[in-house]
Amino acid sequence: MDPLHLWRLLLTACVFGSSQTVNPFVVQQTASDPCYDENGAPRRCIPEFVNAAFGKEVQASSTCGKPPTRHCDASEPRKAHPAAYLTDLNTASNMTCWRSESLHHTPHNITLTLSLGKKFEVIYVSLQFCSPRPESAAIFKSMDHGKTWVPYQYYSSQCRKIYGKPNKATVTKQNEQEALCTDGHTDLYPLTGGLIAFSTLDGRPSAQDFDSSPVLQDWVTATDIRVIFSRPHLFRELGGRDNEEDDGGTGSSSYYYAVGEFQVGGRCKCNGHAARCVKDKEGKLVCDCKHNTEGPECDRCKPFHYDRPWQRANAKEANECLACNCNLHARRCRFNMELYKLSGRKSGGVCLNCRHNTAGRHCHYCKEGFYRDMSKPITDRKACKACDCHPVGAAGKTCNQTTGQCPCKDGVTGLTCNRCAKGYQQSRSPVAPCIKIPAINPTSVVTSTEEPADCDSYCKPAKGNYKINMKKYCKKDYVVQVNVLDMETVANWAKFTVNVLSVYKCRDERVKRGDNFLWIHMKDLACKCPKIQISRKYLVMGISENPTDRPGLMADKNSLVIQWRDAWTRRLRKLQRREKKGKCLKP
Repeated sequence: MDPLHLWRLLLTACVFGSSQTVNPFVVQQTASDPCYDENGAPRRCIPEFVNAAFGKEVQASSTCGKPPTRHCDASEPRKAHPAAYLTDLNTASNMTCWRSESLHHTPHNITLTLSLGKKFEVIYVSLQFCSPRPESAAIFKSMDHGKTWVPYQYYSSQCRKIYGKPNKATVTKQNEQEALCTDGHTDLYPLTGGLIAFSTLDGRPSAQDFDSSPVLQDWVTATDIRVIFSRPHLFRELGGRDNEEDDGGTGSSSYYYAVGEFQVGGRCKCNGHAARCVKDKEGKLVCDCKHNTEGPECDRCKPFHYDRPWQRANAKEANECLACNCNLHARRCRFNMELYKLSGRKSGGVCLNCRHNTAGRHCHYCKEGFYRDMSKPITDRKACKACDCHPVGAAGKTCNQTTGQCPCKDGVTGLTCNRCAKGYQQSRSPVAPCIKIPAINPTSVVTSTEEPADCDSYCKPAKGNYKINMKKYCKKDYVVQVNVLDMETVANWAKFTVNVLSVYKCRDERVKRGDNFLWIHMKDLACKCPKIQISRKYLVMGISENPTDRPGLMADKNSLVIQWRDAWTRRLRKLQRREKKGKCLKP
């Protein structure tokens, strides 16, 4: 095939591909933002097809005119042949050419190295010659800015001898990322204007499904292109006539390489996530990334957009990076492949350092010690409230995260376990702060023989308010304030467990503040003299009778057992002081 015709076919295929499936580099339709459709939905977008070599600097291992000769002199424009002519604007009427030194004075291997500045997806490399095309040449590419090189294509009439490659090898899916060697571009003629045009995808089986071929995606990727001319065509070998000598009769001016145009057709590699490439603050070429991607080639997801793994966009899916769902309580997240697989490949983001007292993969529930305020959305900074469980009444600090109910000890109730439940009364024990109030029915335990026939004649039940004066105070053996906690029956006696809160007078030194017992005979209790109830506070004034089998305080029909009033505290302290001064009357 005529090389020029092949070049035209390459340009046509690259720029005007028949479909996106066959040609993944087709230009998107013009829109306000090619990376999004009219509804704002993301779609694949790609930079325009360009000659990536245009205006770029080419490093040539040999350039005619260094030092100046009769035919090459950099100081004379008509005789200048610098490497800059390889990538400048060339037209049919103004074809400027780079030219190597005469090959009689330099090695036949001449190298042209072009840096593209960043990764490009290269569709073709073409060289238009001002001299006869070389008999042997090789094209190499680098993907790491010139650190390492791999071959792209070889040209030679002696492929096996020069490059150790067979001529016109068959390309299969197993070797489609290997360089081939061909002699299709090594004819001597035309003497000028000949073309070498290499298509990276031509004849590669996976080119029809480029989106699904990471092998070919890698194959077309390059940051640098290097061309090595290994052997020129020699006129003498072909019966040609030498041109005029330029170096004193030792060589021929025809033995050189001359190229008018060095083109690299392709697109800035952005993996379908950018419609253009721009220069950054340092002047480096980078993709103008969209779809929540970043990097020189839009080759990674932006921070906090790790809900699914980064993927290259294709004709069907934009594969944009998705933000992690952290309900506005986290600024960082990570990707977890196992969670992603378990979710049916929908979500793999895990939030890091949840704030505002939240926890969980999505900061979607309250951390230990807090519960949800259902009046606020989970995204609210105050969506989680402290449990505030009572340190004594609660069995732990962690409450129900939905209701806020703390775990209460037996007999304790309330959202924060701060009060005794119905039927329970407060105790002084931190282990069991509330104890059950026993059911008291004194008359049921008093036999008919013990129960007085007439309570009014037996005792006068306590009614109304009692005056507490010095005379009554002095007549009693003890005056104490108690909190009645519990009761049990022992024979004909009611044994009350009481907590002595204050001792204003007591002739029995064993009676002190704290837990104690108060004994009342059942017949007195049956006639309500004294009258007493569980979980109430009383002022108890009585006479000491302390049998060994009933330790504690005793009360009978002559004792005063009246419900406590805080106003009595001051009065009793005054009587207590007067007693200490000897004011009590002698019995």
